[in-house]
Amino acid sequence: MTDGLPHTLRSDALDNRERILDAARALFSADGLDVPMREIARRAGVGPATLYRHFPTKQVLATEAFADQLRACRTIVDDGCADPDPWRGLCLVIEKICELHARDRGFSEAFMAAFPGAPDVAGREYTVKAVAGLAQRAKDAGRLRPDFVLDDLILVLMANKGIHTRSADTQVMASRRFAALAIQAFEASPQHTPLPPATRLTAAVPDNSV
Repeated sequence: MTDGLPHTLRSDALDNRERILDAARALFSADGLDVPMREIARRAGVGPATLYRHFPTKQVLATEAFADQLRACRTIVDDGCADPDPWRGLCLVIEKICELHARDRGFSEAFMAAFPGAPDVAGREYTVKAVAGLAQRAKDAGRLRPDFVLDDLILVLMANKGIHTRSADTQVMASRRFAALAIQAFEASPQHTPLPPATRLTAAVPDNSV
């Protein structure tokens, strides 16, 4: 009887952890990252102390909850950077990341959120550096407009996050159309007029003031 007790405790702890992650994914995806940790604990059927024992901060919980999406995001970026045609690779990155974000509001918010003191939330640092290098190669190839700045892509992701439709499928379709429009705007062309001066954008929630 005593021999089985540690295994039972480990199994219970694992079950609690999986319930917490399942609850966090569902609530983050439906309501974004503003969901209180206590609500996640309630949905998971555990006490707040149990939740914080497994996940001491919301940033840690969000990163764990969206581990699959993070791996998918990294694969998209790696595939885009591996394409010998940098413009084609950049287009793939824009299309696929917009779609990935459109499928899961929670992951989109985790990717864009600014957690104080959090080192590289949702792999943003890796993504930003890799895409910046890919964009420079596309510029050097004459395919990406020369006045493009990486904040333009951040602006696209912020706008893409604002797409809300009645179903996940129509949301993805709208995101694909939006990505196509953005790609057309980014492509180098003598018909394009100069962009307004670039403005530094943050990863915070957009200002809703008029």
